[in-house]
Amino acid sequence: MSLRIAIAGVGGRMGQALVEATLDAPDLSLAAALDVAESPALGCDAGERIGRTTGVMVGHDLDAALARADVLIDFTRPEGTVVHLAACTRHHVAMVIGTTGLDDSQRARITEAAREIPIVFAPNMSVGVNVLVKLVTMAARALGESYDIEIVEMHHRHKVDAPSGTALHLGEAAAEGAGRTLAEHGVYTRHGHTGERKPGTIGFATLRGGDVVGEHTVIFAGAGERVELSHRASSRQNFAAGALRAARFVGARRDAGHAGLADMLDVLGLR
Repeated sequence: MSLRIAIAGVGGRMGQALVEATLDAPDLSLAAALDVAESPALGCDAGERIGRTTGVMVGHDLDAALARADVLIDFTRPEGTVVHLAACTRHHVAMVIGTTGLDDSQRARITEAAREIPIVFAPNMSVGVNVLVKLVTMAARALGESYDIEIVEMHHRHKVDAPSGTALHLGEAAAEGAGRTLAEHGVYTRHGHTGERKPGTIGFATLRGGDVVGEHTVIFAGAGERVELSHRASSRQNFAAGALRAARFVGARRDAGHAGLADMLDVLGLR
């Protein structure tokens, strides 16, 4: 029996990538497609924009969608994700969350819901990015405090949060490896007469423009040398492929009766 997938935000670019990837996966079935009430996609076939006929119409009845799903994949906005989280808890549906820009209270609600349902929450579902996260932690630990850490990211002009969730995740990985905390050592703006760089800080630079899917570079700058670890995404399909791996992971946990919060390092066996 195939794993039944519901996708939130199917009217968006990531939603369409998820629909296409789900349709191409022999062990998965598209059970429901959701979008906001004002979406022009409502009432249309979920595969219409990619030239596929699925028989699944885009709707906004969350409870009806979850009644026929095993896993909900959510790459939407924080306010929508919180609503979806509560509904998944009611219906005992597992959840894959790739939404970025969540505040501390919203993250706390994910942690609370994970006591009842299995959840994978990661700001970036790309397999490559999550291997990068692991490498950044290792590099920060090995290089030590004499190397300054800077993180540069670029995304398309429509992205609404900055720095990106992935950049922050990379910053947390670097801080962990260096034995610091991002809350204490993160630097997000530089303007005017800033003085010398403070030792131990982790700096962020944010670029926005064009249709860039996502680029991240972590720089370790030492005396006489510089180490750079980078990831560049040219398509959203790599994020979709990672999200489906996460869906299989939480689907198996749900079938086994397990709840709990995991991330992509758990999914990929890199913990």
